[in-house]
Amino acid sequence: MRRSNRREFLKASTGMLGLAYAGYPRPRAGTKPLLSFSTLGCPGWTYSAILDFAQDHGYDGIEIRGILGQLELPQCPEFIDKQHIVQSLQMAKNKNLRFVDLGSSAELHHLDPVKRQANLDEAKRFIDLAAALECPFVRVFPNQLPKNEQRQATVDAIIANLAELGRYANGGPVSVLMESHGDAVLTPELRHIMESAAGPHTGMVWDVYNMWSVTKESPADVYRQLKPYIRHTHIKDAKLVDGKERYVLLGRGESPIFEAIDLLVAGGYDGYYSFEWEKLWHPEIDAPELALADYPLAMKKHFQSKQ
Repeated sequence: MRRSNRREFLKASTGMLGLAYAGYPRPRAGTKPLLSFSTLGCPGWTYSAILDFAQDHGYDGIEIRGILGQLELPQCPEFIDKQHIVQSLQMAKNKNLRFVDLGSSAELHHLDPVKRQANLDEAKRFIDLAAALECPFVRVFPNQLPKNEQRQATVDAIIANLAELGRYANGGPVSVLMESHGDAVLTPELRHIMESAAGPHTGMVWDVYNMWSVTKESPADVYRQLKPYIRHTHIKDAKLVDGKERYVLLGRGESPIFEAIDLLVAGGYDGYYSFEWEKLWHPEIDAPELALADYPLAMKKHFQSKQ
């Protein structure tokens, strides 16, 4: 979608739906946490099946990472044009669900001008779609960072790209969130990136396990430094099985995931705790019917233990 017609698209797609998102209250102290799951965990489910399961199991929202294997969300039949976007949004509302994040595949770390522009263009398409779906966030990420002298240049590119996307989103209801991902999991480096690209439409997704599995930093140290930028979370757990990392049901792994959740609660975090069950990338892990049903039960058990 060209920048020149972006405003017209947003007006036509979302004007009748209301960009203020007033129908989606934020949680208050003492209320249950807001739960969502990423569709990365159910790559074989239709859109209707995703919504039905979420409603039946007490979820509050959906993080769309793909539908039936299609990760380029603007190409999904449910979001292919204005009419289908309106219908799909209404289907979610009918289930008392909201879209909490659109997971793009846009990477921020590329130095090659052609790759850089292609990834920025993808992220911008997702920003436009998120606005039409009344979704507050689009996830982007860095991946491979060189360990030689090019690392600083790559970090500078990540900062510039995230800032550019924040400017593109300026004036609209969507923020662009960089996930702690790939080689970008060191807290000081993440803090530098977020400080340098800070703005009203930029923030980060704290994927607790992505960071801890590499750095073994305590969640308290991480949260203390990154708290101002955390707008969304990815929640998962894992353990070593026969020397290999394997994702497991929440609370059955080796990560300090509940310590991180408790820090978020104590710190006043009012966003979603989004379960990222990576079934698409790891088909050997438990079926979504099991894992996505277990997550709200595990979270409920934990929060009840704190009362």
